[in-house]
Amino acid sequence: MLAGSTPEVTQLLQAWSQGDSSALKKLTPLVYRELHRLAHRYMTCEHPDHSLQTTALINEVYLRLTSNRTSWQNRAHFFAISAQLMRQILVDFARSRQEWKRGGRAQWVSLDEATVASIQPDAQVLALDDALEGLAKVDARKSQVIELRFFGGLSVEETAHALNVSTDTVLRDWRLAKLWLLREMSHKTCS
Repeated sequence: MLAGSTPEVTQLLQAWSQGDSSALKKLTPLVYRELHRLAHRYMTCEHPDHSLQTTALINEVYLRLTSNRTSWQNRAHFFAISAQLMRQILVDFARSRQEWKRGGRAQWVSLDEATVASIQPDAQVLALDDALEGLAKVDARKSQVIELRFFGGLSVEETAHALNVSTDTVLRDWRLAKLWLLREMSHKTCS
């Protein structure tokens, strides 16, 4: 279950949506721990010397959340959007690193350093993002289920509530989406 009581967080989110800046001040400590958990979950998939740290990822999400006026439905909606933003930030970061690798800011590197540097999870992040984008084109809801459950850490019930579908639908979409992504990811790594 996500941190903070559901009614309190939902009320504060809705007050914030209506322009109450004091609601944001009360909301931040209630959601910070969960945002940190989500960010940590993302960062554990990154290489250990990743220059973007968990706290920096949370700060970037916070900046993006506060710069846009969003009409929040509930706590699940807030964490779903937060998870989506974290994924976008990491994908953007990986893409910018890929541009560097293709000579954007070329530096001389020894062969030994190149061997170590060539083992990059950035390619996996980009491949997963491409696969999720492909899944969204085929079935947007299944892509949302993956994003909410895997990246957002939402339970089956919370995902069902956020998407306004039954828990059986979430379980079915979860199973089929994982198979679809596995197939897509194995094709990308084999080619």
